[in-house]
Amino acid sequence: MAEPSFVETDHGTRIAYHRTYGAGPGVVFLGGFMSDMEGSKALALEEWARAQGRAFVRFDYQGHGQSSGKFADGTIGLWLKDALSVIDRLTMGPQILVGSSMGGWIALLAAKARRARVKALVGIAAAPDFTLWHWDALTDAERETIMTEGRLLVPSEYGPDPYVFTRDLFEDGYRSRVNHGPIHLDIPVRLIQGTLDPDVPWQTALSIADNLTGEDTEVILVPGGDHRLSRDVDLARLVRVVSNLAEGLK
Repeated sequence: MAEPSFVETDHGTRIAYHRTYGAGPGVVFLGGFMSDMEGSKALALEEWARAQGRAFVRFDYQGHGQSSGKFADGTIGLWLKDALSVIDRLTMGPQILVGSSMGGWIALLAAKARRARVKALVGIAAAPDFTLWHWDALTDAERETIMTEGRLLVPSEYGPDPYVFTRDLFEDGYRSRVNHGPIHLDIPVRLIQGTLDPDVPWQTALSIADNLTGEDTEVILVPGGDHRLSRDVDLARLVRVVSNLAEGLK
């Protein structure tokens, strides 16, 4: 595995990244909560980008993968700053953002913040405002733990390390919510969502689509699809969707 490069941000994160040089529009992959840039979706898109001679960047947020910092110190707002730094400093020209799970939330926020640069968006089990769902699903005792101790550890089905939910994460998540009303984006958006996703209800994709104000939005429901959507057929679909968007933006 090739060693990553690093970029120092103005807000103190040392971001690890891999960049493929090529033609535009470029593609930026935004990973999920406690995920990293070495996942199969990011690597499949990188392989496609290299084969097509297309610019591509994958990176780790603060506290994820090989970037600096502790995961428990992160918030949606801070990880958004990481993503914007990547867009501003590591890409040129029009970009397509591809966000997986939490990355879909951050991609929506980044698209709103960089309207002149972001020309299309793909969400894979996009989970905007997921901290609000999690707060509602907690027991009174769990909420009390977060309020008094500042954090709660929750076992993860995707790895040995537990999820860390902090008070700062929930409070910042509320301030960063995006799917509570009209999402003013007039760009092509594709939302890929499994119907058997145990973490993000498939109706979430419909809610996002309903709130988007642009006219070029498509929801792609995958019967029997899980949260990761990382089977060979899922990866092929993802590459096809991103490729079609890239060709349409030329």
